[in-house]
Amino acid sequence: MTLSAAEIAPTGFTSALIIDDHPLFCDALLMTLQSVAGLQEIATAPCLQEALPQLELAPDLILLDLNLPDVQGLDGLKQLRRLTKAPILVISSMADNRVISAALHAGAAGFIPKHSQREVFRAAVDALRRGERFLPAGYVLLPEQQDQGGTDALSRLRSLTQQQARILRLICEGKLNKQIAFDLSIAETTVKAHVTAIMRKLAVQSRTQAVLRAKDAGFR
Repeated sequence: MTLSAAEIAPTGFTSALIIDDHPLFCDALLMTLQSVAGLQEIATAPCLQEALPQLELAPDLILLDLNLPDVQGLDGLKQLRRLTKAPILVISSMADNRVISAALHAGAAGFIPKHSQREVFRAAVDALRRGERFLPAGYVLLPEQQDQGGTDALSRLRSLTQQQARILRLICEGKLNKQIAFDLSIAETTVKAHVTAIMRKLAVQSRTQAVLRAKDAGFR
């Protein structure tokens, strides 16, 4: 599904900048872009700070992972949006309607879940070339929501126990229940119980929403 966006001008792409801290995914994405989009000049950076100097090369397209080691939530996207006019295509494992909509409202030109097939990447780049924003099939762009107050989010985060806060930090790092159980030397069933309690306290319905709420509130 594509969405018209007058602020994104139709353009040809010959170069791109990938900002992602996972080397294997970064390499795979580079090869995918070369294959499906014909891009040959592709630079990479593992974090936002290393990406900023490469903006001087004026890449035609930027591909950004939301979960970078040196920025929280949508901060990296917002900073890039202020510094470059290049369309920014967000690629993230955090992919529900709320996350995708928040990214698009924050200035992303499109969003691709990391598990997507090659054809989705082709469709996204083609849409951006036509001056359209890209929303993957099966997802819905939600209305932009006004800030409901960081105070409420901070209050909810403060209600977490120390163990729940530890687990939430590991969830924000992208770790699965089994990995969290190993790291904290507790049973996986115990982790699941804590995750359920965390989502209830944060008033969210999924781990992805918990991560987004935590990062939006500056949780570390």
